[in-house]
Amino acid sequence: MNKPKIVRPEASQPAHAVWFDRKKYVTINFMVQRPKDVQVDIQPDKMILCCKNETHDVFYNELHFYEKVQINDSRERVYDRTINVLLRKVKPDYAWPRLQKDSAKPSWLSVDFDNWRDWEHEDSEGKEEYDRYMDMIQEMAAGNKGETPDMGDLSDSD
Repeated sequence: MNKPKIVRPEASQPAHAVWFDRKKYVTINFMVQRPKDVQVDIQPDKMILCCKNETHDVFYNELHFYEKVQINDSRERVYDRTINVLLRKVKPDYAWPRLQKDSAKPSWLSVDFDNWRDWEHEDSEGKEEYDRYMDMIQEMAAGNKGETPDMGDLSDSD
């Protein structure tokens, strides 16, 4: 399936975008009011977005990814105010310190702190909590239980 090559329009500007990282995916949300004529080309090492908004301003973004993505399991979805792109990482469980290969951050790109999570340490923190809980249960089971209670008053005889 050959997609037509997206050529950068002469009179274009980049769309503002926010991104966040998860274990298996990276999500990018491009902020465009009522996007039209949306073209998205996701490649293993980069993506290109070109579209127009309701006032016919032309937007063009080209991103070279920090790491490779799986193009067959990456998607985009167009909404009234955003274009959401979900990119599946080739290397899951690896945190991207930045979205782009280049360490210089473009002015139109920022981190989505509302959706950001430090997921790298989630499993180990959960395991530590579980281990503490199991230790507590075993201490209670092995600890001084006291004498067996007298249950003579529970008999059915009157």
